[in-house]
Formats: sequence, C-alpha cells, structure tokens
Amino acid sequence: MSPGLAAAAAVHRLVDRGETFATAESLTGGLVAATVVEIPGVSAVYRGGFVVYATELKHTLAGVPRGLLDERGPVDPDVAVALAEGARDRCGADWGVATTGVAGPEPQDGKPVGLVYVAAAGPAGSQVRELRLEGNRSAIRTESVTSALLLLSDCLQDASAAV
Repeated sequence: MSPGLAAAAAVHRLVDRGETFATAESLTGGLVAATVVEIPGVSAVYRGGFVVYATELKHTLAGVPRGLLDERGPVDPDVAVALAEGARDRCGADWGVATTGVAGPEPQDGKPVGLVYVAAAGPAGSQVRELRLEGNRSAIRTESVTSALLLLSDCLQDASAAV
C-alpha cells in the first residue's frame, strides 16, 4: 500500500470517530506529517507533531524519559511507544503516532540499517511494531511512513471493534 492510501485510511477512520492524532518522528523527518496533510479534511483530525531527529530532543520535546534513551538509545521499541505517547500528550490528541529507526546508509549505535519501530498510542494503550526493512534510505523512510499509518488504522479498527 502506498503512503497516501495508508494516510487516507487513517484520516477517514479518525474523521468517522471524531478523534484527533499527532506525530513524533525521527527517521522519517516529517514525512508522516507531510503525507497526512495531503489528505483533504485532515485539518479536522491532525493536531501537529514533532520532528525529533536529535536524541536530546526526543526527551525535551516529546517527553521520552532520559534514562530510557541513555540505557537503550533512540532505536528501541519502548522509545517508539514513549514518542507516540509524548506526541499524544503534548499535542492534546486522542492518538499519537511515532517512528524511530535506522534509514542508513550506515548502521547507528550497533543497530542495523532497516531496523525501524513504529508505534501508536491511544486512549486504551499503545502498540509497537518492529520492522526489518530493505532498500535505500528513501525506500526505508517511505515504508516506515506507510507502516506507521497502517498501525494507526489497525488500532482504530481494533478500538471500533471493542466498542
């Protein structure tokens, strides 16, 4: 699925539910936000977000615990969840979406190129997915955007089914 289709699915589900979301992005550098704002009607559901490329900004802007970052580094499933929760909390949104990982071309802090974590945080909790992506930097970033938005859609579907 293309990033645009994944964005449209997530945005339409949020509109139907009357809920909002926010983003905290690392390796995608704002590409999630840029993708969702292409969808007509997104202003009803997208609150805003953070591009927190530098590790210290993951703490100061998105609220990721400093101890977690010091212990595990920025490419970690719990960091992804903390980013999503931070976006949700700090932007006053119902849902938060986050990306963190290694787009390449070189490994980072012992983590291989293509290791990515995407997370979504909502009213009932958080989910994270580990991705092992292949391709060049652009392909890894694009697939990370699609995966993050599909995770949000899946969480929204699960939340609807639980009601």
